[in-house]
Amino acid sequence: MRLAVISVQGEGYHPNRRLLEAAAARGLDLALMHPFHTWCALTEGRAGLLDGRPVPTVALPRVGSTISPYTLLLLRHLELMGCRLVNRPGPVELASHKDRCLQVMAGAGLTVPDTVFLNRSEAWEAAVERLGGYPLVAKLPQGRQGRGVALIRDETQAQLARRLWLRQRRGLLLQRYLPTRGRRDRRVLVVGGQAVAAMELTPPPGEFRANVHLGGRPRAIDPAGEAARLAVDACRALGLDVAGVDLVLDGRGVYYVMEVNHSPGFQGLEEATGLDVAGLIVDCAQQMAGE
Repeated sequence: MRLAVISVQGEGYHPNRRLLEAAAARGLDLALMHPFHTWCALTEGRAGLLDGRPVPTVALPRVGSTISPYTLLLLRHLELMGCRLVNRPGPVELASHKDRCLQVMAGAGLTVPDTVFLNRSEAWEAAVERLGGYPLVAKLPQGRQGRGVALIRDETQAQLARRLWLRQRRGLLLQRYLPTRGRRDRRVLVVGGQAVAAMELTPPPGEFRANVHLGGRPRAIDPAGEAARLAVDACRALGLDVAGVDLVLDGRGVYYVMEVNHSPGFQGLEEATGLDVAGLIVDCAQQMAGE
């Protein structure tokens, strides 16, 4: 089996290094494919790669939420060549946009945070009223690791967000704020349709985001129960084979599915749980390849 990781990062990037180690432990060769150093070609109606390298049996797209159009083209081209993808191009593109992702999950009956999608500042006041007033959370449609997310506490901060973010013409999500007091932030990793690992994250003092990269403190929890069911349902709705699902349990005991990451980092999860998460993902790739 020829296994590939598609990533804009080099071997020094932790998840890719861990995937290389996991593949080697299973006697597999894993190649790193950089999307901007891998060029697609059509010759006499047949798909191939410009450098003539053989097509991988299965590939793992490890690309962030700001995935480029060319990277999506490469994923579709690999499929055309007969490569199996652990997360297909359509679901990857869908999950890379927070707004579209929320729409799909709401359509599947999952509870998502109250949200208004904006593209012009004229709708701001009506959105604030619909969401119950400040504070509110503003998010760009694409972003990861807590970037492109801000807490809007009052009209002064709102003016800044309107001036800086809406002028970019990328759109904006305004969401009802879920207070950190009594709130539990959880991430569940789904691999091959099963919840295989989970952790609870505590935001650092003075921060409303619980991301590990922003100082959130992880603690392993049992990947079972309601959180696991919701995470699996979210991945099924989006068509993802591997994903990290972020959920919030509020003070009333209501779960909200916040986001789904199609290319989740797993360093914090491995450290919190002691699990070989990279190995679980490689095993999923082998199973999809029928080996």
